[in-house]
Amino acid sequence: MPHIVLYASDYCPYCRRARALLDSKSANYTVLDVNRDPGLWDEIAERTGRDTVPQIFIGDRHVGGCDDLFALERRGELEPLLNGRDGA
Repeated sequence: MPHIVLYASDYCPYCRRARALLDSKSANYTVLDVNRDPGLWDEIAERTGRDTVPQIFIGDRHVGGCDDLFALERRGELEPLLNGRDGA
């Protein structure tokens, strides 16, 4: 199982949706809360070139934000990725 990291904020509805989808898959993940550590914004920008949350990493793969995570789910690609069977 790859390590999952979710850069998020408690008040962000997209973060809550992404967490709910991961929870529905019984995925274990680490939440890095940008409200508790504002320096994480710099880390997000450096790692992704983006300035929004959520930003989701599954293993070494940056999957993007909430919409990207749900797109993987619709294409049937999320479950294999969560189980370490990523073909990319």
